[in-house]
Amino acid sequence: MQLTVEFGGGLELLCDSVKVHNVDIDVPEGENKLTMTRLLSWVRTNLIKERPEMFVKGDTVRPGVLVLVNDCDWELSGQLDTLLEEKDVVVFISTLHGG
Repeated sequence: MQLTVEFGGGLELLCDSVKVHNVDIDVPEGENKLTMTRLLSWVRTNLIKERPEMFVKGDTVRPGVLVLVNDCDWELSGQLDTLLEEKDVVVFISTLHGG
């Protein structure tokens, strides 16, 4: 499944400062959709290069990370249970900034 995964608000620093990733993720046989739970696990393993604890906490994103799926807050679409489809755009933005 082809997706675009974007990082902002400083999270891109965890991915070698690359903000936009066009990825192709294998979906288990017999399924045509991917859940956010599976995507987060894939991102942690394949895109995050350092300090994964700044991105995930347990099996979800850390508090202070805004998640948008096709420009819609994932809290409106089921959070970890959100189903992703081909060509979806998932954006992770840190809302926490030092001062």
